[in-house]
Amino acid sequence: MEKIAGLAARDVVGVHALGSGLARTFGAVRDRVPGGGRSVTRGVKAEVGEVQTALDLELVVVYGVAIADVAGDVRENVIAAVERMTGLEVVEVNIAVTDVKLPDEEEEEPEPRIQ
Repeated sequence: MEKIAGLAARDVVGVHALGSGLARTFGAVRDRVPGGGRSVTRGVKAEVGEVQTALDLELVVVYGVAIADVAGDVRENVIAAVERMTGLEVVEVNIAVTDVKLPDEEEEEPEPRIQ
């Protein structure tokens, strides 16, 4: 469920990443570990019942986009993908914009430590 929602949210123009700054930092470290892989579920939480589901998403948007429009597009894309692929009714999609990616900002990936 989280994978479907995460991929659908990332497909929306204006979404830079999912997850809070701390989650993205830990994720960047985990991504560097062999076999760790990128987590498409970062920034997505789902509560799943028998016929319904509710989702919480944390977004980082690109500077200059209309945040309300991006959030609306994410909501529509996530609902359509989850309902189509799972058959569950999406009753709630909560979206929190946790950061804005500025044009001159570098990615928040810590330098690898060499020991």
